[in-house]
Amino acid sequence: MGVVTPSTDRTPKQDRSRATRRRLLEAAVACLAEHGWAGSTVSVVAERAGVSRGAAQHHFPTREDLFTAAVEYVAEERSAALRALPVQGRAAVVAALVDLYAGPLFRAALQLWVAASNEASLHPRVSELEARVGRETHRIAVELLKADETRPGVRETVQGLLDMARGLGLANVLTDDTARRQRVVAQWAALLDDALN
Repeated sequence: MGVVTPSTDRTPKQDRSRATRRRLLEAAVACLAEHGWAGSTVSVVAERAGVSRGAAQHHFPTREDLFTAAVEYVAEERSAALRALPVQGRAAVVAALVDLYAGPLFRAALQLWVAASNEASLHPRVSELEARVGRETHRIAVELLKADETRPGVRETVQGLLDMARGLGLANVLTDDTARRQRVVAQWAALLDDALN
C-alpha cells in the first residue's frame, strides 16, 4: 500500500515551482531587452535564471511560450503597479504612463513585435497579447486620469497619450531621451488637463 503524503508537504514544492517560473519570466524579459530575439534562447534564459534547460522547458515547452508568457507576466506586474499608484495630479499620471515605455519591458516587447512580424508562428500570439495589454493600459489610464469617455474626443485623447508615450519609448531605444521626454510630458500633461476638464 502506498504512503499518503499530506497536502502541506506539496506547498514548498509548489512555492519552488512558482519561484522558478517567476525567475524564468524575469530572465526572459531581461534577455530579450538586452540581446534581442536572435540572442535570446531558452538556454541563455535558463542560465540567467539559474535553472537547467530541462527545468525551463518543463515550465515553457517552446521558445514562443517562454517569451510571450514573459512579456505578459511583466505587463501584468506593470498594470498592478499602475493601479496601486496613489491619487495624483494628471502630470504625475502622464509621467508614470510614459515611464512604462522607457524601460526594459518596452524594449523586450519591441523585440518580440519585430520577431512576430517575421515569424508566422509568433505573430498571432503577440498580436493577441498586444491587443489585450493595450486595452488594459487604456482602461487604467482612463481611471487614473479620471477621464470621462462619454464626452466626444476623450477616448481619442487618452489613446493619443498612450500612442505618444509609445513613440517616446521608441525614441529612447537608441539614445537617452530623458530631457526631451520630460519637456514633452509636461506639455502633454497641460494639454490633457485642458482637454479633460
